[in-house]
Amino acid sequence: MKLLDDKIFYPLAAVIAIAMIAFAMSWPQGLGTRSPPPFGHAEQLPDYYRMVKERDARLKREAADKAARRAEQATESATVSSVVAEVTDSAGVE
Repeated sequence: MKLLDDKIFYPLAAVIAIAMIAFAMSWPQGLGTRSPPPFGHAEQLPDYYRMVKERDARLKREAADKAARRAEQATESATVSSVVAEVTDSAGVE
């Protein structure tokens, strides 16, 4: 008498192998994060989108600051050139 007949063992082994392959295909490999919803944990995508949004806001703010500094420098240089023109005109009159 055999402990486990071949007619039972091989189909059972095939079912177990198919189940293991299906589980391996559904389980995330090498992501470095916790498992997605069927296994209990959500992915961390909201953090990425928040980071991108903050970066875009920072770049926009830096561009606005840079434009404001350029405008300030332009008005400052225009004021200096008008003062220089007035001084040269007044020096030429005397």
